Amino acid sequence: MNLRTEVLLSALLCLLFSNARFLYGQSADSTLLVVNKTSNFQITGDGSAPNWQHEEWQLLPERKISGAVYQTKLKLLYSDSGIYCLYFCEDKKLTATLKEDFLDLFNEDVVEAFFWTDETIPLYFEYELSPLNFELPILVPNMKGNFLGWRPWHYEGNRRTKHETHITRNDGQVVSWTAEFFIPFTLLKPMTNVPPHKGARWRANFYRIDYDSGVSAWAWRPTRTNFHDYEKFGTLLFN
Repeated sequence: MNLRTEVLLSALLCLLFSNARFLYGQSADSTLLVVNKTSNFQITGDGSAPNWQHEEWQLLPERKISGAVYQTKLKLLYSDSGIYCLYFCEDKKLTATLKEDFLDLFNEDVVEAFFWTDETIPLYFEYELSPLNFELPILVPNMKGNFLGWRPWHYEGNRRTKHETHITRNDGQVVSWTAEFFIPFTLLKPMTNVPPHKGARWRANFYRIDYDSGVSAWAWRPTRTNFHDYEKFGTLLFN
């Protein structure tokens, strides 16, 4: 086999590998995450629904470490009616005292998801969930770094999210917690590019904050300033 043949064969193998990863819900591009479609299913908080079984975990790198070092990972799915998120959070101590929705959950242990559905409009949806299963769903207009969240109006019926959490203990000690939630597309109205069709793209980012001994923060895509640095979000491709 001559050198040119070896080079061509190597390029072909790389292409085939890349296509195979795409077909199985992955991408060689670390800024792109393929989201597979599912039928609707019951939220349990522990990710035990069969719909999750064939989805691979997406590791969230720990970007800020002044406290504990833990593993954090994520799965995503979507249906005709909404988007599903599942987080696994290794942990040894829960910092969670807030027991009401719409509080400043980000000041304690929390997972967060940001969805920017239309890049032509500086407007995105933010969702936070605490280990105690309290939520913060807000719409955020961001005008060149000047941003503030707005609470949903008529937050009821098919506009409400579904969410559950599960805390795993071993001999009474916390070892991890999971967060599972469903965001209905009806809640995102009147955001554009909603609901997504096959081949549609949203920008997004996914985070976790932990307060064991100092502050640790995880993010799918790194940001320059804070979690609201939407120009640095990654891309979701709906499969």
